[in-house]
Amino acid sequence: MLSENIKNIRKSKGLSQQELAVKLNVVRQTVSKWEQGLSVPDADMLISLSKAFETPVSTLLGETVAEAEPDSLKAISEKLEVINLQMAQRKTVRIKILHWLLILASFAIIAAFVSLFFLKSPYLGWDYSDPETAVLGVLAHAVEWAFVRIAPLLLLGTIMGIFVTRKRT
Repeated sequence: MLSENIKNIRKSKGLSQQELAVKLNVVRQTVSKWEQGLSVPDADMLISLSKAFETPVSTLLGETVAEAEPDSLKAISEKLEVINLQMAQRKTVRIKILHWLLILASFAIIAAFVSLFFLKSPYLGWDYSDPETAVLGVLAHAVEWAFVRIAPLLLLGTIMGIFVTRKRT
């Protein structure tokens, strides 16, 4: 029973006797003797075998392990269907996150426009005889100018993105 289990698990893991022997730091003939039932691995070697196979020792010592059969076309198609469903769910979540980020960006742009409207460019009343104030005023004016020119395009883009990413029922 142990000999059959070692052989079946080794084959199901796709290992040759030589590859298993290298993993266990024994010679190939030792693995061959285990599989033929001519010798039995000691307790330490059973633990090493279970680690190499990523299988509990009880499985090695227990019931006969069925030899692994190659996946049928139906099994492969079922696995692919599960993978496709998982990928579709991930895509849906990403689109939903993008949708809400676009809505948030739209509100932020609108809030910035409203705040600029009510502030009415306070830097225009500053005393520009001081060089530091002059530099800050010019920078503030440049930022406001760029925002007023670029933000409508960004807002239009976010609104279009919201319609593109909305959930269709």
